[in-house]
Amino acid sequence: MNQILGTHATGRRVRRGLGVGMAAALVVAGAAACSSGGGSSEAGASAAKSPEVFGPAGYRGLTPGMAKDAALATGALETAPVSLLGGCTDFSYKGGPAPDATRMAAEAAADAKSKDLNAKADTVDTAAEPESLPSNASAKEAAEFAKRAAESADRALADAKLMEQAASAHAEVMKLRESRDAAFLVPGRVSFGTDGLRELAAPSGARTAEGVGAGSTVDELKKAYSALDLAKNGKYQAPVAGKQGWVYEFTVEGERVSGMALANPDMKCA
Repeated sequence: MNQILGTHATGRRVRRGLGVGMAAALVVAGAAACSSGGGSSEAGASAAKSPEVFGPAGYRGLTPGMAKDAALATGALETAPVSLLGGCTDFSYKGGPAPDATRMAAEAAADAKSKDLNAKADTVDTAAEPESLPSNASAKEAAEFAKRAAESADRALADAKLMEQAASAHAEVMKLRESRDAAFLVPGRVSFGTDGLRELAAPSGARTAEGVGAGSTVDELKKAYSALDLAKNGKYQAPVAGKQGWVYEFTVEGERVSGMALANPDMKCA
């Protein structure tokens, strides 16, 4: 009898052991499935974080020549302008820098001064022929001529000073433009003129279809774009395929790309 009971007990222990083993196997299998599913999620997240291509089709739903209101409606931009320099209206990408009131006030003052001085400089008649004194002029005529010559010299001096001031004011606007561009080199910005979106300055994480972006070497840049030229503004330019008038602009510092943009130099601010 004891032998029979022992046999029954042993059977229960075996069945209990099998049950525990099966449960453990299910736990391991479930963990493996979760691990597999987690890997897929991580892969999907990684793919979602891949940089959106910056190229002829634009960036983040913003396209070359796009109307300002349509661009703002995409939600890809902040709604408050970050610069109005030169008559253009610039916005940062969503989550980008907020407007800098001090910088924008300096830009507005420089713009107004440059516009006023250049308007005055445009009235200067630089083509006027100097008057000459006839050889048979009388003393009275000579005196009147001397007076006119002095007045003309004073006007010429004033005109030269005005031209110098206009050039200086323009240089100040250019300096502020460079400062603004430097401030948005990493976060990027979008600029609108009278005919729509005229410049897309890329954030530092963006890449072209050829893999070029901030950090690329000049050698990599030249290999990617055979039609690359060094423009007068000191930036490398390459035509954008299928976009007449549009160019890639690459800012280079220390033999590496520090910024890039899609721009149409023929589109005016105002």
